Amino acid sequence: MSRELPKNDLPTLILAVLADGPRHGYAIARSIEARSEGMLTAREGTLYPALRQLESDTFIESLWEHPVSGPARKVYRLTETGRAECAQRVAAWQKYAAAFGAIVGGKTNEQPA
Repeated sequence: MSRELPKNDLPTLILAVLADGPRHGYAIARSIEARSEGMLTAREGTLYPALRQLESDTFIESLWEHPVSGPARKVYRLTETGRAECAQRVAAWQKYAAAFGAIVGGKTNEQPA
């Protein structure tokens, strides 16, 4: 069961993927798919606008790579500002996921009414 990512979650995942090193758009999408074991997909219609916004926000930068064979391709990498933003977003996401897990996992610190 695969599902497309909500627009607001995609930038965080892009930053997390790029934290491991520069990638072109297709490789970013495939990394998201692979790391989520096929549960999440990043389609072109949402991926490239998110990349443009992250670049506009100076969290990532792009450069053209010219391989020996094949066409040139745009490669994206984190900036120092992007590394800090990634760390902040990942920490916020982990806190959210822990809270969500506590609720759906049935754990409670509440006193019975």
